Amino acid sequence: MGTLLAILVFGLLMSVIALVGGVTLLLKERTLARILPLLVALAAGSLLGGAFFHVLPAALHRAESPLIPLVWAAAGFVVFLLLEHGLHWHHCHRPPSQHRQPLTYLVLIADGLHNFLGGLAIGAIFVIDVGAGIAAWLGAAAHEVPQELGDFGILVHGGWSARRALLYNLLSALTFPLGALLAYAAAGRIDVGFLAAFGAGSFIYIGAVDLIPELKTGCGARASMPALLAFLLGLGLLLGLKLCLGGTA
Repeated sequence: MGTLLAILVFGLLMSVIALVGGVTLLLKERTLARILPLLVALAAGSLLGGAFFHVLPAALHRAESPLIPLVWAAAGFVVFLLLEHGLHWHHCHRPPSQHRQPLTYLVLIADGLHNFLGGLAIGAIFVIDVGAGIAAWLGAAAHEVPQELGDFGILVHGGWSARRALLYNLLSALTFPLGALLAYAAAGRIDVGFLAAFGAGSFIYIGAVDLIPELKTGCGARASMPALLAFLLGLGLLLGLKLCLGGTA
């Protein structure tokens, strides 16, 4: 599969994930409450595994100095920290019923910006190495599922119809392939390796700061064990993919 085709296919697949929010209409609230922590844990492990095992090694492999991609990774971490504080943006992973006064348009704007930046980063990774791009996409996709479930719940409980919520979620998700295609177009003019490192920093921020704290709500080791195992599964899957791909991917 060529690089441009891969970016188009995986970019559009990421947008389709936005429709997963409709699943919340089919599940009982109690079932959703049990599933979401496991999805969040899997997403956290996948994002960190993608950043440490795939994206950073690929960026470091291309860099003249190892310090440069590490600085860009730190920049990605800081920018997403500022985004979260500046826009009051949070990745919602709790059951929808817990959100009674949602800021629906703010959620959509923040989600669209987040998807655009993610598309830029993952598009750049595809340009560097398609295998690393697929691995990074898997980590990001694992994160998108619980996020889109939460976002859909916020919109519906903010007074939107289910159909309208799904449509606007999909529109905000289309900024992902837009960002990915922009990264591909820019690759002919500039070295987009810095975007890959930037993306690794954003993955680390979302996984370590945004998602992992959500896993600490259980009381006792027994209650938190399923989430811990799901987190390790996410890490293990991305490490296994790295070992299968080999090379710099």
